[in-house]
Amino acid sequence: MARLCAVYVAAFSLLSPVDLLGGEPEVRTLKGHHSSIMAVDFSPDGKTLASSSRDATIKLWNPRTGELLQTLAEHSEDVYAIVFSPRGDLLASGSGEATIRLWDAKSGKPLRTLKGHGDIVRSVAFSPDQQTLASASVDQTVRLWKARTGELQQTLEGHAARVMSVAFSPDGRTLASASSDKTARLWDATTGKLLRVLEGHEGGLERGVFSPDGRLLATSSGDSTVRVWDVATGNLRHTLKGHDGEVDSVAFSPDGATLASGCKDTTVKLWDPVRGKLLRTVTDPDTRLEALAFSPDGKTLAGSGSGTDATIWLWQIRNSPRQESP
Repeated sequence: MARLCAVYVAAFSLLSPVDLLGGEPEVRTLKGHHSSIMAVDFSPDGKTLASSSRDATIKLWNPRTGELLQTLAEHSEDVYAIVFSPRGDLLASGSGEATIRLWDAKSGKPLRTLKGHGDIVRSVAFSPDQQTLASASVDQTVRLWKARTGELQQTLEGHAARVMSVAFSPDGRTLASASSDKTARLWDATTGKLLRVLEGHEGGLERGVFSPDGRLLATSSGDSTVRVWDVATGNLRHTLKGHDGEVDSVAFSPDGATLASGCKDTTVKLWDPVRGKLLRTVTDPDTRLEALAFSPDGKTLAGSGSGTDATIWLWQIRNSPRQESP
């Protein structure tokens, strides 16, 4: 499936003010990558932003000043995934080499390479206690590894197509996987037992993320929608419509009050995930979007995507969202 939707972050020029939530905050851009930026993630303290790209590099930025801190260049193929560990001392990346790499987040030193997947690694996630690292792959599996040693613990099978994303619930008990087979699956993170299958999307899934309280799971899809599910029951709570293209990325704000989605249609949409209402649409990037991430304090939304300018966008969020007029 073509990568058609996402969300964007970039270099550090000051652009025309665009307020995602109603006001006039700054929009800043970060530039330095030479190809599409596939993932972005803030460190737990918010002082560093990591980005990974099809140029086979990972870059670490100071999101406040826009300074490029480091470039990590050990991968030889596209880097699809990047994530900080909960304590912020480690970075994990997934790539087209079918490998996962663990890095010292402060020094940028590569620590180990995890091998076992048979195809591209599209997503990686640390458990909240930082003991386990989960990975999702085009080989249709999810794998669980010991984060410190790199030892493979379990391989979770059941998806019928590539697995695009993986995420732990905030309490670490549940693992969610989202696949091109049009389903999301919830697993017991300790035993690997399949708990339930979430069905309803009409296109392949791109991303699945838990709300901060763990009660909701948001999934984005090639069917142009975002769906919000009740984790405890597996029931569909809302189908969020309004995008015109594949929705590649979704992210909850730290307080859980806002859900951001990004798409091929070059828009970022902000939703109330509890009521299922659209709050605001932003069209500033004018490019398809691949990834979204809120800063830990919720004041910045970072977005990155598939554009020839390889840009990262940083939107400063200052005011409360307002519902869009019908």
